[in-house]
This record gives sequence, C-alpha cells and structure tokens, in this order.
Amino acid sequence: MLHGPLIIVSGPSGSGKSTVVARLLRECRDPPLRASISATTRLKREGEVDNVHYHFWPRERFEQALAEHAFLEWACVVGNYYGTLRAEVEPWRERGYGVVLVIDVQGAAQVRAICPDAVSIFLHAPSWEELERRLRDRKTDDEATIQRRLAAAHREVERSGEYEHRIVNDDIGVTVATLCEIIRKAASKER
Repeated sequence: MLHGPLIIVSGPSGSGKSTVVARLLRECRDPPLRASISATTRLKREGEVDNVHYHFWPRERFEQALAEHAFLEWACVVGNYYGTLRAEVEPWRERGYGVVLVIDVQGAAQVRAICPDAVSIFLHAPSWEELERRLRDRKTDDEATIQRRLAAAHREVERSGEYEHRIVNDDIGVTVATLCEIIRKAASKER
C-alpha cells in the first residue's frame, strides 16, 4: 500500500516553524503535502482561526479524547495540552499525502516510537538573541511566559540530536528548499 511520508518538524518557539511550514506547503508539491492540525487547550492568538490553525478545545474535551486514545501523540507544554489526532494523519498518509506534524520534542519522541519511518527535522533559530527577539516581537506573551518559553527552548535544543536533520533557519528560502529535498527523498523510499 502506498503511504505518504510522515514529517516531524520541531524547534523552540520563535524558530520559525509555522512560517517555514506554511511556505513549504505552498512550494513543495512532490509528494502532495498537508499539515496536520493539532488540538490544543491554549487560547487563540489574534488572527488564529479554529480548525484552521488549531482545533481549540476546552480541557475537558481534550482529556476525553485522551481517554479514547484518539491521539498519535500529546504533551502538556507551558501549561496547555497539545496533541496530534490520529484522524489528522492516518487517512491522509493512506491516500499518499505527506503529512507534516509541527510538534514539540516530547511529541516527536512519541511519534518516532510509534512510527519509526517518520522523518524528523529540528529547526534552530540563528542565535539565542534572535530567538528572544522573535518571541518579544510577537507581542502575544507577558514577560513570565517569554521566560518560560526561553527556558523550554534550552531544554528542546539539548534534545535536537535526537532528530535525523537539524537546520538553522537563517534564510527561509534555503530552509524550505532543504526541507523539500528531504521530503522528496523520504517519499521516494515510501513508493
């Protein structure tokens, strides 16, 4: 049976994951790609749309889905649940789509244990100073949250060696081209 590749993209908040993946979905056509929409209990940020950017769920609904084993992976990050629904991944891979998961290091480890064929990519910001600047420029978090995100970034970077591929996201065009090539190679192995 033809399966599309499963692509894990991780990196600390501010590494550019969302921007890179949005452009990847527009520019990389072989194989066809789709981003999995994660469920989360965190509040929507300005401009985010439910069921487009995330499935924004109350904690009770998330915990019910956990009890029903509806997640491929899940984690609690900065006080909020995040998870990848099996229904966002398995049917699409069976149809030959490459499915991109934008998940943290905890979730990535869970997925790699269940799906050893997954391709894992860790995005780094060009520097710690740039990472902090990006977090502050969002203007969505208070100082305490920024400090939690920076502390989490240090822990995540320490685990970047668990990934097959590590990319410094200092030029988005180069980053996206590199990701497309990695995905094309993975897709050719699935065929």
